[in-house]
Parts: sequence; structure tokens; C-alpha cells
Amino acid sequence: MSVLVYTESENGKFKKAALEVVSYAKAVADQMGTTVTAVAINADENDSLGAYGASKVLSVKDGSLDKFNAKKHAAVIEQAAKNEGAKVVVLSSSADSKYLAPLLAVGLDAGYVSNVVEAPSSTSPFTVKRTAFTNKAFANTEINTDVKIVGLSNNSFGIVEAGGSASVEDFSPSIPDSGVSVESVDKATDKVSIADAEIVVSGGRGLKGPENWGMIEELAGVLGAATACSKPVSDLGWRPHSEHVGQTGKPVASNLYIAVGISGAIQHLAGINASKVKVVINTDPEAPFFKAADYGVVGDAFEVVPALIEKLKAFKAQNA
Repeated sequence: MSVLVYTESENGKFKKAALEVVSYAKAVADQMGTTVTAVAINADENDSLGAYGASKVLSVKDGSLDKFNAKKHAAVIEQAAKNEGAKVVVLSSSADSKYLAPLLAVGLDAGYVSNVVEAPSSTSPFTVKRTAFTNKAFANTEINTDVKIVGLSNNSFGIVEAGGSASVEDFSPSIPDSGVSVESVDKATDKVSIADAEIVVSGGRGLKGPENWGMIEELAGVLGAATACSKPVSDLGWRPHSEHVGQTGKPVASNLYIAVGISGAIQHLAGINASKVKVVINTDPEAPFFKAADYGVVGDAFEVVPALIEKLKAFKAQNA
């Protein structure tokens, strides 16, 4: 009756979110007096999950699962959950996990709660805290089904090393046919991904054109951050749609979010509200973003950002 956790990986390496969900699952398992079993699909170094609380890893190796397919991946996790008799299944809040979660919930006849931010306040009844109303409020939600699925909000629980070890077992589930096939996947391989980034530097129309994006990329490079943009910027073709963050783009739950030349439309704020610290740089002191920001700089981005980069480089040099 272990807690089951799905650990996402890419090119054989576990994503940061995978380590966070294992850490969370360990906290849940401790409350329930049980252990954590992880499902790893085409991943390497599976035993490394033991350091974050997994006691056992079910290793699935199948070429048909190299590219994400919600139906196939949900079927694998469903079979693993039934095989282990798991009553709680923990997923991340990635786009892939949110896609497969409803299919998994149907297969396990389970209740599913997304955007969970804390370990359960109670396991009887099973009660979790989640964000609601685009991160403007919290809801304490009970899951009353026999099997429960928890979607952990990224960057909410953190990565906690438990110092344990995990046994690795081969697991060979039946893979169903799917009417969906992935023809190709285009990804930027030389950048920090928005989903995994602890710091995000985002630009808006205040940068006046794509030719000025060099300073955003330079600032991101100094900070080890991901680059992002507002919806109008991606709509204008200044930046790829993969960098669009906000309610209609990618959600951001970074530790630090720096907005440069972004006014702060409600749809943008809704998508980045989960970030822990928000910094805004804008010439307009009345920009809506200032009301939501933790820190604000009223000034010209073309003066502020280069000065910030210079200071950061000097600080890094002094502490190298």
C-alpha cells in the first residue's frame, strides 16, 4: 500500500520536478506509515531516487514511450498503481502530467486534485491545500475516493534529500495502442527550460523590438535563468510561442520572476502569481504589475538592465 509517484525524465535524466514529487511523496508516506514507490520510464540512474525518499523504483524500458503519449503513459502508471496496491498517486504539475491525470483518474476510479502546495493536513479524511482562482486564494480540499491522485504545484514543496536507498525492479506493463502519434519534437537545447527554472527573466513590448532581446538573454545568462515573454511579444513574432508565459501560455512558479517592460495584464499576472518573488522594471509607475510585485524599479529598461547586469557580474567576480 505504498505511495506511488510518477517521475518525469528527459533523455534519460530525471527532471527537477521528479525529485520534488518524490520528496513530497515521502512526506505523504511518512504520514501514512508506508513507503514510496516510483515509476521511471526510460530513465537512467533510477537508484538515485532513493536519496529523495523512494524505497523502490519500477523501471520501465520501452521504445514506444520515448515520446510522451498521455494514453500510453497513463496506462503504465495505472498498472503500476494496481500492481503496488497504491492508494495515493503523486504527479507533478507539468503539462504532460496534467494531460494524463484525468485518464489516470478514470482508470483508477480516483479523485484528482491539482495545484497542491503542501503535504496533507490530514490523511483521514485526506485533505490537501491547493491554489484556486489563478493563485489568488487557497482551498483545503478533501479527496474521499479510495484511490487519490495529487498533482503537486511546481516549486511549492521543494527538493528534500532523505538520504535513503532504493531497489530497482524491471516493470513490463502492457502498452495500449493509441490513435495519437508524435511526428517530431522541436526544443531549444541550449537554454534553461521555463518549467525547470528557479529564475525567469521575461520581457514585454517595452523592449520595443526583437533586436533588443540581447540584454534579456544576457541577464538570464548571468543569473542562470530561463527567458520568457508576454503574449503580445509572442503574437508579434518577436519571440517563439514556447516562451510565452501567463494564463494563456506557460504557467510559472519560479523562485524569482523578473519582468522587464511588461505592464502586467491580468492574464499575465494570473500565470505567474505562483512565483515566490516578483520584480518589475517599467517606466510607467502606474503599470498594474507594480501592485503585484514584491520589488519594483521605475526606470528605463535600457538603462536599468545593463546596470543590473554589470553589478551582478561584479558581484559574481568578487565571490568566485
